[in-house]
Amino acid sequence: MSRPDQILLSDLLRHRVRCDQGLDHGPGVMAWMHPPVHRLLGWVSRPSALRTTREVWRLDQWRGLSEQEAFVKGPPAEADLATLERLPTLMEADLLDRHGERLGSIADLAVVPATGQILHYLVCRSDPRLPGSSRWRLSPDRIVDQQPGQVTTALRELDELPLARASVRQDFLRRSRHWREQLQQMGDRAGERLEGWLEEPPWEGSGGDFDAELDDHDQERSQARWSEASSWEEEDWGDTWADEQPVRPDSPSSRRRDDDPDPWI
Repeated sequence: MSRPDQILLSDLLRHRVRCDQGLDHGPGVMAWMHPPVHRLLGWVSRPSALRTTREVWRLDQWRGLSEQEAFVKGPPAEADLATLERLPTLMEADLLDRHGERLGSIADLAVVPATGQILHYLVCRSDPRLPGSSRWRLSPDRIVDQQPGQVTTALRELDELPLARASVRQDFLRRSRHWREQLQQMGDRAGERLEGWLEEPPWEGSGGDFDAELDDHDQERSQARWSEASSWEEEDWGDTWADEQPVRPDSPSSRRRDDDPDPWI
């Protein structure tokens, strides 16, 4: 059983503290930290709901972690509530922008158990006790000034920070914004293609060849029709046309043939 490389303070406080003597010292209730250097020194547990004293544990006393318990070695230091309230902390401090307007509050922090170094703070926009609310990651180098109960930054808005955990509402807004951007890009591409088709039609480059092929094809069809009509007239209508022509008395065709019988004999 070993400690993780990094852990959230909220995860540590959810575990009950058990010492090497096998005694249960209750769940964690608050952090013991040194804000000027952004370092976590330890945490505080509540051994009994009826007692007003609390037990303070150094971070180097932490030996391991199970699903429900944090194992420590050595005795704790006892402190009363009045003393603990005077300890400096950035937890639940208001986060201010460059104009001094409130952006949210610090709800959690990520720490390296081996050294106690705070990697980043987690900021929420609304009440941190609301389940499923969004968390933004605030690194210590983004902090301009810090005082009891408030942290000043150079931010304009909270969305300038990287999103560590999105709520259902925030995730829906982010996805819908992504969908709108995709639809806008698709519309722009379709408009560009339509403008290109209107300005440069695809039949401009091959128009002359297409017309020449069309003329040759029409000419061949016309010649075929003319040849067919000529042969049809010569074969079918040649004799009929000759028979129907009027016969002149002095024409050779009007002379009586030698083999025709003489109607007067």
